[in-house]
Amino acid sequence: MGRLLALVDGSTYSESVCDHTAWGAKRRGSGITLVHVIGHRQGAKSDLSGNIGLGARTALLEELADLDAAQAKLAQKHGRAILEDAKARIEAAGVDDVQVRLRTGDLVETLGEMEADHDIVIIGKRGEAADFAKLHLGSNLERVVRGSTLPTLVCSRAFQPIKRFMVAFDGGPSAMKAVEHLTRSRVFPGLACTLLSVGSGAPLARRALDGAAASLREAGYEVTAEIAPGQPDEVIAERIKDGAADVLIMGAYGHSRIRNLIIGSTTTEMVRGCQIPLLLFR
Repeated sequence: MGRLLALVDGSTYSESVCDHTAWGAKRRGSGITLVHVIGHRQGAKSDLSGNIGLGARTALLEELADLDAAQAKLAQKHGRAILEDAKARIEAAGVDDVQVRLRTGDLVETLGEMEADHDIVIIGKRGEAADFAKLHLGSNLERVVRGSTLPTLVCSRAFQPIKRFMVAFDGGPSAMKAVEHLTRSRVFPGLACTLLSVGSGAPLARRALDGAAASLREAGYEVTAEIAPGQPDEVIAERIKDGAADVLIMGAYGHSRIRNLIIGSTTTEMVRGCQIPLLLFR
């Protein structure tokens, strides 16, 4: 069994990431790796000599280099402080096996290097630079979900007790991957399960839903399975608003970025509007 990989950036959502990660780790009895990644623009030294005109003094170039070095050093200190605070919060919640990793570079590349030893990635819905008033999502969120081979738990702003979960089931590969994950999970057993398919209720869809429900029941879940008419994002959002689940599990980004730019993304709309955490599968 792998560890949980939690991404923290010092934003408001970092506390929620810590709380959700501690909850999951205690239920499954696994360790946690906390990661903070310093982007190249935050900490890496850049060559500013191209911005200096001919005849610029060497001393000015040295001063710019010193400024770069100071900014990189400050980013390192800031990152270590974020990780120390996050580790202390998780340990206070009762988890002892907490490792920290401070990296400089690209976030998705860093995840790719660490995935082999981990089972789930945990990230906040929004980062430090997100605009809450305009409901902007974190700039790295879609990149992480698309780029990682692991399921991604997207945390809501604050942790709430988790007693039941809903699977948005469409019969596709990512939905089947989610069901398979649940049959082996040590986090979700004992929680009430709703398996929801939104659509016309065609015989093929009904058979796929019944098959998924049977697999979950065989794994020990108490499952309520249903097909509801309407548009998936609208129906699911209404159910969540009515308190039908504390976690939503669904497939993510089934189309290319170009298609999403043209017609929009159901995943993005669900993540933006949903007030509970989402476990996303690719």
